[in-house]
Amino acid sequence: MPARRAVLILSASMGAGHDAAAAELVRRLVARGVDAEVADVLDLLPLRLGPALRGGYGWMMRSAPWAYELIYRAFFVPRGGPGGVSPMTALVAARLRRLLRSRRPDEVVSAFHLAAQAAGHLRARGLLPVPSTVLLTDFAAHRLWLHAGNDRYLCPDPASARAVRAVTGRPAHWHAPLVRAEFLERTAAAPGDGRTVLVSAGAWGVGGVERTARILAHSGRYAPVVLCGRNDELRRRLARRLGRSATALGWCADMPGLLAGAYALVDNAAGLTCREAMAAGVPVVSFLPIPGHGRDGALAMAQAGLSVYAQDAGELLAALDRIGTPGGRERHAAAAAALFAAAPAESFFTPAVPSGLPGGSAATGPA
Repeated sequence: MPARRAVLILSASMGAGHDAAAAELVRRLVARGVDAEVADVLDLLPLRLGPALRGGYGWMMRSAPWAYELIYRAFFVPRGGPGGVSPMTALVAARLRRLLRSRRPDEVVSAFHLAAQAAGHLRARGLLPVPSTVLLTDFAAHRLWLHAGNDRYLCPDPASARAVRAVTGRPAHWHAPLVRAEFLERTAAAPGDGRTVLVSAGAWGVGGVERTARILAHSGRYAPVVLCGRNDELRRRLARRLGRSATALGWCADMPGLLAGAYALVDNAAGLTCREAMAAGVPVVSFLPIPGHGRDGALAMAQAGLSVYAQDAGELLAALDRIGTPGGRERHAAAAAALFAAAPAESFFTPAVPSGLPGGSAATGPA
């Protein structure tokens, strides 16, 4: 009997999006008979640099978003192609080699940009003997995702796949979003009372969501429900300041249920929650995106026709009003729904599974 194929997925506990995509890919691969596991690339950094990096990012997003914007523009998206190897990449690469010797996977998958740099660096130098795949979790691929040493890229939409291919010269495919089946099963065809608008602040609970909630509430047309993630201080502050004009929720375990009753999602990060809304048939409007990758991702989604980017309060309310016009909801969600016709991510790693079996899908092969 042949040995089971083994896949090691490198994620990072920065927010929830990277880990959620990695966990869903593991679930699907295991259902197809693959030995799949996740390792946190931040744990590969010495001297507790991983927690420091996570904490520093969280502080900047809550207290000094302008600082993150400066760092992002200076180091993540300068002109030209992928840059050289940073000291942090070298540190991760050295420890990744040791991890690979102990785990001995048949393929490495990077779901975080630092992992993509480290794996690509090792692969280019002949120190990674198995294929290296990058699973992009952002609609806008900044240069730290990109290293020509990696064998291939799996991208969230055709536009990002074309951009990655042009920069790296490596194969780049797009795949259906990695969201749980519950979101697809609870499509919001007839959303609640037609007034509930979810306002997402991501897992970190950051961004100008209080302003967004006030605009929606003061319009008299929409009832904002702010998803504060794990930021309990934000939830308490919004409850105190907004009173009954809005609802502030903490970490929500039943996102499929929330989305099934939602009129729309107003998002500020272009991350996991957007993909979940698209799976549920809920239109997405981007407003006051967080700096750096959040703003770039929101623009990329809008340019691909997957969402609307509202630049001020008037555009926000106008976009939400259009959803309620005859056929507006369907037109708004059509492009996003088309994403799910692509090949599922797991099909790039395993043979097809007949429809109806665990992990099976109607789309059985790479696009």
